[in-house]
Amino acid sequence: MNNARSLYLYKRRGAYIPRIAAVHDLCGYGKCSLGVAIPVLSAAGCDVCPVPTSLFSAHTKYPVFHMHDTTNMLDAYLDAWAQEGVEVDAVYSGFLGAPAQVDCIRRIYREHPDALRVVDPVMGDGGEMYPTYTEELCRATADLVDGADLVLPNLTEASILTGIPYEGQDVSDEFVARNASALLEMGAKAVVIKGVVRGDGLIRNFIQVAGGELEGTEGELLPYMLHGTGDLYASGVLAAVMSGRNLLDAVRFSNGFVTACMRVTREQPDYEMRGVSFETELGEVTRLVG
Repeated sequence: MNNARSLYLYKRRGAYIPRIAAVHDLCGYGKCSLGVAIPVLSAAGCDVCPVPTSLFSAHTKYPVFHMHDTTNMLDAYLDAWAQEGVEVDAVYSGFLGAPAQVDCIRRIYREHPDALRVVDPVMGDGGEMYPTYTEELCRATADLVDGADLVLPNLTEASILTGIPYEGQDVSDEFVARNASALLEMGAKAVVIKGVVRGDGLIRNFIQVAGGELEGTEGELLPYMLHGTGDLYASGVLAAVMSGRNLLDAVRFSNGFVTACMRVTREQPDYEMRGVSFETELGEVTRLVG
C-alpha cells in the first residue's frame, strides 16, 4: 500500500483552531506569499501568525520593485513571541530574503519542537533562480529539507536543492522519482514535486513519502501562466492538511482549487501581472473544515 494514501500530517481536534507561523515575504501589489497564505489558511480555520522575511512594493515579475530585507528585526520579533508564550502547531516557510533567515526558522523549530514543518522552497522557476536569490541563499534553504515533514518544490527548485540538473518540465516519472528520492535522502519525510507538463493538456504533480512509492496526480493545464500559483498551491495543500485530510487528498484538493482560481484570474484586468485571483473561491477552502 502506498503511504501517500494514508499519510496524515495533522489531526484536527474538534473546535480547536490551529496556529501556523507563516515565514514568507509580503508584497504590497501582486498576490503571492503572505498575501495568499493568510487568507487561504484563515479560510481553513487556522490562526495565521506571519513572520515577514521581506517587504516588497510588488512581486519580482514587475520590472520595478522595492525590497526591504527584514532579517535584522527577526530575532527581536521572535524574542517578543517567546516572552508572550506564543505557541504554534505548524511552521510554513516560503520566500526568504537572506541566508540568516534560515537560522530564524530553525529557532522556531527549536522553540516549537512538535510543530509540523512545511517548506515551500520558493527559489525559482523555468530553470532560473529568482532575481533576489543567490547561491548562498539557495544552499541555506536546502538545509531546511532535513527534518521537514513536507517539502513542495517545483522542478527548478528540486534541481537547486538536489543538484540534479534541470531537464525542463517534460520529464519522466523516473526523473521525478530520482528527485523525490534525493530529497527524502536529504531528510524530508514527504515530498510533493509540482509542474510536470508533457504536451498532452495535463499538468502533473507527484507525491512520495519515506518508505513509499511515487504517486502522481493530474489536472487540466490552462494555456497561460500566472505569478503566485506556486504559493497558492502550497497554501491549498497545507489548508487541506490542517483540516485533517491525508496528503493525497490534500494535493488533489489543491490541484482543483488552483485551476478554479486561475479561471477567475483570466477574467481580471492585467491578469498576467497582478497575481492569481483566489478571493471568490475561498468558500471551497472553508468547506474543508465542515
